[in-house]
This record gives sequence, structure tokens and C-alpha cells, in this order.
Amino acid sequence: MMIGEVVRYIWAVFGDERLSTRDVETRLADIFDYHCPDDFAKTMTKLKQSGLVKGEVSMEKGGWIWWVDDECRSKDPMKVNVR
Repeated sequence: MMIGEVVRYIWAVFGDERLSTRDVETRLADIFDYHCPDDFAKTMTKLKQSGLVKGEVSMEKGGWIWWVDDECRSKDPMKVNVR
């Protein structure tokens, strides 16, 4: 699967919510039957560095919280290098 397709799946599971790494993984599996072949937290960090998702550490949640906004969705995931 191409990274652009994965990004579109990830964007679809968020809606307007802020989700933990585990919540994103669970929704991807439940909705799309997709399981990331790598360490998913690393994948999300790469997407954050590319501006395709946003995230911050939440002391309350004990880990990373991720979200997608209009700025993220304005990017073309097919043209972003996330190596």
C-alpha cells in the first residue's frame, strides 16, 4: 500500500477528534482492516514531521495525542516524502 493511501485512511479515522496512538491503530484495524507493518508511533511521528498530522504529548493520557486539521488535509500526501 502506498503512503498516500495510508494517510487517507488515517485522516478518515480522526474526524474532528484527538486520538491516542492506540486509538488510531484500533480504528484503522476495525474500519479498514489495516495494520501498520512498522512501529505505528514512528509512522505517526514521520507523518507529523511532514505536516500530515499534528500531535503532542499528553501527560493526562500518558502518551501521544494526534489530530488532523484543515492545514494537514490541505497537503497532498502523494507528494510528501515520509522516509
